[in-house]
Amino acid sequence: MTTSAPSRTVPDMSYLLTHTAHVLTTRMSAAFEEIGITPRAYCVLFHALEEERTQIQLAEISDLDKTTMVVTVDELEKAGLAERRPSSRDRRARVISVTEAGERIVAEGTRIADGVHREVLEALPEGERDVLVGALTRLAEGLLSTPVECDRPVRRTRQARK
Repeated sequence: MTTSAPSRTVPDMSYLLTHTAHVLTTRMSAAFEEIGITPRAYCVLFHALEEERTQIQLAEISDLDKTTMVVTVDELEKAGLAERRPSSRDRRARVISVTEAGERIVAEGTRIADGVHREVLEALPEGERDVLVGALTRLAEGLLSTPVECDRPVRRTRQARK
């Protein structure tokens, strides 16, 4: 007996979003090799520059678990790009402070990230670029903004950026 798979009636959004996110992540990682850091390290530095933030706050914004965040900050400190300092608002808390060298890396990283994103958008006809960004933004801020609870753990494939 021969059986065939059912025909899809709706485009496979899981594949489209997962595949493109994975390939974008690899492109970004390869591009960041130019300055010797990872996109994750850039993300932490970028958000640490925005305002005084604790390691826990930065982990949340960068969508990193505590262990990964500690390793990332350790690497940034070792490279002279950031340091842990007492908070000016709460003497019990420690914040991640970006060094001058880290500021230069963030500037270069922003140039690189913008270039990768620009390249991706320029692969589309001009009239589709704003439509894609608008649709993805609405999904990220709406229906797909918060994971749903389920009995089986779901592995995250990429870090979200807020």
